[in-house]
Amino acid sequence: MRKQKLKWILIVLLIWFFGHLVYITIDGLTKNKEKADIAVILGNKVNEDGSLSKRLEKRLECGLLLYQNNQVQKIIVSGGLGKEGFYEGDKMKEYLIKNNVPDSVIIIDNYGNNTLATVKNTLQLKDSLNFKSIIVVSQYFHLTRTKKLFKKQDFKNVSSASPRYFEFRDFYSLCREFVAYYVG
Repeated sequence: MRKQKLKWILIVLLIWFFGHLVYITIDGLTKNKEKADIAVILGNKVNEDGSLSKRLEKRLECGLLLYQNNQVQKIIVSGGLGKEGFYEGDKMKEYLIKNNVPDSVIIIDNYGNNTLATVKNTLQLKDSLNFKSIIVVSQYFHLTRTKKLFKKQDFKNVSSASPRYFEFRDFYSLCREFVAYYVG
C-alpha cells in the first residue's frame, strides 16, 4: 500500500513538473502583438572580448524589432557587471545605438544583477518615465517567472516577447525556472 501511495505521489509530481514546463514554453513562445510604453530587455553574458553572447544578441534583436514595429516607445536594458568585466547594460545600449535606436530612447540599468533586481529597478523608474505598460524581453523559459515578479510588485500590465533562439542548455534552464518560479 505504501509503494502504491508513493507511486501516485511521484506521478502527480511528474505531471505537475511537465505541465509547468509546457505552460512556460507556450507562454514564452507566444507571439506578442501588443503595444506597450517600454520594453525591458534582460541582460545576459558579454564575452571576454566585449562582444555579446549569441543569446544576448538575439534578445536585443527581439527588443529592436519591437521598437522598429512601433510596439514600444522606450527601451530599458538591464544587466549587471559580468565576471568578464563589462556592464551588460552599457554593451546592450551600444548594440541598439549601432542599430539606429536613438540614445534618448534607451535607459540603462547596470544594477539588474538578477531578475528580481531588474524588476525592482524598472519599477523605480515608473514615475520618472511615466510608463503604464511593459513588454519584457528574455528567453522564452524566463518570461513567465519575470511577469509573475512584476505582478507580485503590483505592476499588472506586463506582457512578453522572446527571440526564436534555442540552445541545448535550454533543457537545464527550463528545469531551473521550474524551481525558481516557486522559490522566488
